[in-house]
Amino acid sequence: MANQKAYFVSPGWKVLLHDLGLNAGAVLRRADLPGDLFVYDKSALSQEEYFRLWQGIDEEADDPSLPLRIGAAVSVEAFDPPIFAALCCQDLNAALARVAHYKRLIAPMALHVDVSDDATTLELEWLDPTTVPPASLVLTELVFFVQLARIATRVRVCPLEASSPCLPKQKREFTEFLGVPVRQRERIRLRFASADAARPFLSANETMWAFFETELNRRLSDLTDSATSQDRVHSALLELLPSGDGSIDAVAKRLGTSSRTLQRRLGAEGLKFQTVLDGTREALAKHYLRTSALSGAEISFLLGFEDPNSFFRAFNAWTGTTPERARSKLLADN
Repeated sequence: MANQKAYFVSPGWKVLLHDLGLNAGAVLRRADLPGDLFVYDKSALSQEEYFRLWQGIDEEADDPSLPLRIGAAVSVEAFDPPIFAALCCQDLNAALARVAHYKRLIAPMALHVDVSDDATTLELEWLDPTTVPPASLVLTELVFFVQLARIATRVRVCPLEASSPCLPKQKREFTEFLGVPVRQRERIRLRFASADAARPFLSANETMWAFFETELNRRLSDLTDSATSQDRVHSALLELLPSGDGSIDAVAKRLGTSSRTLQRRLGAEGLKFQTVLDGTREALAKHYLRTSALSGAEISFLLGFEDPNSFFRAFNAWTGTTPERARSKLLADN
């Protein structure tokens, strides 16, 4: 849901930028965002704007250790309500489950948590993988969850494993902070020992959680209700295309409506289903070309085309070039 302004800007952003020694106005100018963004309580960002804000922070700081500085600057005052609510839990396992439920109120990503007898593993997945986030944001997620555990337990909790699609430039400093080296994987991933995941949170406070719960649930409901038809179709296609079915009937079924109603709703937004389908396929194709070694035939399958030739013709119509030439350019631009 890249166009939807879903990610609220909390007062904690001002606290964080101040503690980092960054000028908020300069950050917003770099990000091409309104200068009064932090003035209003209900300011919200789309995914694109959210990434631009992070890019603006990255450029203004001009420091490869920025994620570590953010970790050191994190305080209770700088937390968004969903994260503050996580601090109210009894331990890390409960906190991660709560963050997973509300994560999309904070950032355009989903949190997957697996609790086993010997470890708790969390993986983060971008809701729309076609847009590349700033590296500083990716690495900050690793730092943040470790810092959350440390703040809540007052113990220097270290994960058993840490991985990210991008590696930090200051590898030694990150290893010292996390306690383990960052390894390269497709998703952001942390694994904690079961004993650490079950450590009691000294910040546990169910009374305070009750104060946050109603408001957070309302915001989740508003998020779903405010999504445009284009956003909802795009999200459904991201899930359906890899299974080979990007038809309007399949999307309508996923969204709990009829094909005719879906066409009417898109029409009210000046769109056709084929336009949204083509845009989603093009963005996904570029994502696969940029981030994987998949062949054109394999990408064709993941985009739900009947045969590779249909994909090659469509890609040429979208971009005026071939997938392999596009891959070379995308990799050169990175």
